[in-house]
Amino acid sequence: MGTEDYEHMQRDPTDFWLREYVPEIVGELEGFRQLPHFTDLVEIPNIHLMAMMFGLPEVQESLETLMEAGEEALRWHEIVEGKAEEIIAQGYPRSFGGFSKAPYDVIADTMRGTQGASMDLKRKPDELLEAVESLVPQMIDMGVRSAHGAGNPLVFMPLHKGADGFMSEDEFESFYWGPLREVVDALTDEGLVPWLFAEGGYNSRLDVIADQPDGNIVWQFDRTDMVKAKKTLGDDAAIAGNVHSSLLNTETPEDVREYCAELIEDVGPDDFILAPGVALDEAEPENVQAMIDSVK
Repeated sequence: MGTEDYEHMQRDPTDFWLREYVPEIVGELEGFRQLPHFTDLVEIPNIHLMAMMFGLPEVQESLETLMEAGEEALRWHEIVEGKAEEIIAQGYPRSFGGFSKAPYDVIADTMRGTQGASMDLKRKPDELLEAVESLVPQMIDMGVRSAHGAGNPLVFMPLHKGADGFMSEDEFESFYWGPLREVVDALTDEGLVPWLFAEGGYNSRLDVIADQPDGNIVWQFDRTDMVKAKKTLGDDAAIAGNVHSSLLNTETPEDVREYCAELIEDVGPDDFILAPGVALDEAEPENVQAMIDSVK
């Protein structure tokens, strides 16, 4: 996405994603550029103008590709969901029900990318801030809709580009935390529980995020000083983390038990959830077991 696309994205986000952004990132859906403007359907005689676009070969090819992808996705979902149901039947609840993101991360993760968003912070701050703020209602809707649909109040929110070093403290407060706080506030108003996964370090952000909205909130930290996090957030949020991947992937079970014991002593037991700092993709199974046993 280029900076010239900000206006289109804000004016008509669905049209932008469907006819501009998706064909740009998925070459097999290039035909979607030929889709009609559905908002033109304001008179009965306009129906044929809309319908005939679906007769174009490039549009039909893209639709066929998407149908094949949908069939494959359903096969994948049936396998994964079947296994999930087996686990749930054994008494283990799902970790999360809903999903949402920091509005800035939609721009910096997906639409403009890390480099593009970082450049816009300096060169086009007004356009960037306006775009970020326009995404607030969408991120609220995503979180509420997905959590209610799953019947699970926990809304997972991975935070990617707000970590120490990605932007100045003033920029973090204006571009990142301000819009994100609006989303979190709206989710808690709905009775949901945002689970904010602060990837990287948030040591320089703690004083800013201390301004917590009302409601139940969990902050999972990766590389943040947990003692300082506990002291700063106090009783306003539960904190989780930060058993490092380097520890779980490469060290011994005894090292894991010792680290976890110290962590529990420092910031537990109240309002603390012992958890990995990142995903467990390459963790040694015996180290994961040692982490679990340290709590018991």
